[in-house]
Amino acid sequence: MAEPLFQLNNVTYHYPTGETALEGIDLSIYKGEKVALLGANGSGKSTLLKILDGLLFPQSGSLIAFGETVSEQTLGNEAFSFAFRRRVGFVFQNSDAQLFNSSVWDEIAFGPVQLGLEREEVVSRVEGVIAMLELDHLKNRPPFKLSGGEKKKVAIASVLSINPMVLLFDEPTSGLDPRTQRWLVNLIRTLNDAGKTIITATHDLEIVDQIADRAVVLGEDHRIAATGAVEEVLGDMDLLLRVNLIDEEFHRHLHGDGHKHVHAHG
Repeated sequence: MAEPLFQLNNVTYHYPTGETALEGIDLSIYKGEKVALLGANGSGKSTLLKILDGLLFPQSGSLIAFGETVSEQTLGNEAFSFAFRRRVGFVFQNSDAQLFNSSVWDEIAFGPVQLGLEREEVVSRVEGVIAMLELDHLKNRPPFKLSGGEKKKVAIASVLSINPMVLLFDEPTSGLDPRTQRWLVNLIRTLNDAGKTIITATHDLEIVDQIADRAVVLGEDHRIAATGAVEEVLGDMDLLLRVNLIDEEFHRHLHGDGHKHVHAHG
């Protein structure tokens, strides 16, 4: 079997307050996968993404990425950090957390400029991403004046411009209107079809079977409660109840085309 892109070995992380975020996490993620991290609010999904992005470091256990250990020490090495940062892109739940330039064009250019790319290459990447995401009408606008959906598109564009191998999405559909949600789901599928590895933290069960092939479920004890094919995980009502992803008001519909969805009522 191929070597995993990411391998977490017995990873534990506690917040500075002493509260547990993750406990004893063992997980391998392979090139080209679409993985959904599922769990109730506070189960540790965002913390796990931040560890995969090298923003936080395990307090015990280890993370191996691209065959090398990722730690505060290794990311302190300029060459290692440079290689890692261009391979992994993080789209935060709150777009305002990653938008800080004076124009959309400069925002999208920021990553390629930090990578030290030649001016021609920077322009080529920015214009390519603007065309792909249809942002031409926004490129001279200040990001802070955009709508929530527009900010999300620009935040994604600013990550795509570094052309990472791996994309991490934290609750990507949170606060988006239905049209923008549909756009985002289609984009995730397109990026995966182009060879990107996609890891999405979400508790929006409606989109999971569209954005992932494998689901990793975190329990409220901050451990992995289950991992498996999305269809199997979403079909396990006892599991979803146990980890507080659904309550008894949720039920499952089997549509005439055989396509399953989880729906909430009330």
